[in-house]
Amino acid sequence: MQVLRAIFRRFASLLSLLVMCGVLAWRTDAFLTIENLMNVGRQIAEIAIMAVGQTLVIIAGGIDLSVGSVMAFSGVSTGLVLNAGGSIPLAVCAGLLAGSLCGGINGFLVTRGRIPPFVVTLGMMGVASGVALVMTGGTNIFIQRAGFDAIGLGRVFRVPIPLIIMVVVAFATHVLLSRTRAGRYFYAIGGSAESARLSGVPVRFYQGLTFLIGGLMAGLGGVLLASRLGIAQPTAGQGYELDTIAAAVIGGASLMGGVGTIPGTLIGAFIMAVLRNGCNLLDISEFWQRIAIGTIVVLAVYYDHLRRR
Repeated sequence: MQVLRAIFRRFASLLSLLVMCGVLAWRTDAFLTIENLMNVGRQIAEIAIMAVGQTLVIIAGGIDLSVGSVMAFSGVSTGLVLNAGGSIPLAVCAGLLAGSLCGGINGFLVTRGRIPPFVVTLGMMGVASGVALVMTGGTNIFIQRAGFDAIGLGRVFRVPIPLIIMVVVAFATHVLLSRTRAGRYFYAIGGSAESARLSGVPVRFYQGLTFLIGGLMAGLGGVLLASRLGIAQPTAGQGYELDTIAAAVIGGASLMGGVGTIPGTLIGAFIMAVLRNGCNLLDISEFWQRIAIGTIVVLAVYYDHLRRR
């Protein structure tokens, strides 16, 4: 019995994803088509990449509520550089730099200013969103550079490029967590920052590093979204902070810190993507989708609470 419980706890999210896919395949013929599955992969790429960064922050005992606004700020920065005549690589670097800057500021204020992550990132949410609106005058930026859309819409052997980028980012982050000293420090800090400090771990540096990486991931998500839509929206990314937290929590991360995996986060991201896709195929209102995702987050946190007890 103990073995079965351990197996269920470890693979609960994966089993949930498989059951959801089975139900949707039964209810609609369009779900298992190659085109629909590729669309799901392309649409989830931005969320999954940002959720990977969010997972690092959560593992180290923090939380980042600014990822959606940072995503919009990065996309706007990319679009403005492109429309000003900058090259595609320069514009991509501008978007990544914008995200990293916001993440770095978050990390500095949390570790050096000793301000709670919730307060810092909530403030950054408003700042990044406001800066994006000021930069664009509150209007969308239509990107006119040919070739930029290949990043978000291109394919390699029929596999969407954003999905390939997501896999590369997830694999690299998984190696960082499981095979490096930094990964062990992230878990130690999330488990007990004071114990980690007494053990000689430079807590401030490594906790700040998680926010920096989280900002970088949000910047990459903004670049991919701008490329896929062909528009840099100053209001893009609204609600993405909930999606990234939900993906991490559904995948097994604990909001108390010290627990979480990248494969689990990817499964959580795909659960939300399949849920949204299934609701669209079944013509279920987006309002009910929001209710379902919010309910899933609460249940996942409650399950984590029971597991810790």
